[in-house]
Amino acid sequence: MSDALKKGSGFWGVQIPGWILAVYLIYAQAISAFDYELGVRMGTQESAAAITRVGTAFWYGFAFGDLVTYIPLLIAGLIGHWLDRRWAQVALGAALGITVYWPVVVLAAAVAARGAPGWNLPNEIEYWIVLPIIALWGVFGLWQILYRRPRPSKT
Repeated sequence: MSDALKKGSGFWGVQIPGWILAVYLIYAQAISAFDYELGVRMGTQESAAAITRVGTAFWYGFAFGDLVTYIPLLIAGLIGHWLDRRWAQVALGAALGITVYWPVVVLAAAVAARGAPGWNLPNEIEYWIVLPIIALWGVFGLWQILYRRPRPSKT
């Protein structure tokens, strides 16, 4: 049996969605951190006309934070997890903590902003479908790396 198959479903439950999320974050967030209006044109960000300039500043802040912190931690953590490195537990754990935290913040802000002048979040239901799934995957990933049966690890 190959080493990849021996890793188990928990390993793949972290790796596959993790890489999908990393690619999505690069597409949706990293590009917007360099050019927010390009993100609006691509459909990955909301326009100031829909959510106000303060709303776009908030969304831009997440895009920039993802670019400089979250994406590098997630990618490093996934690589280290794949290679079964001890340090990966810290990097991936930090990224998964962010993965749980930011959907909660975004949903809370969307609820708090309802009815505010200029705030017309199109398709809020999409947020309520996608963000809880991302947060739940983050919880699952944390459980996998913190509580799964430990294996001998390389440094």
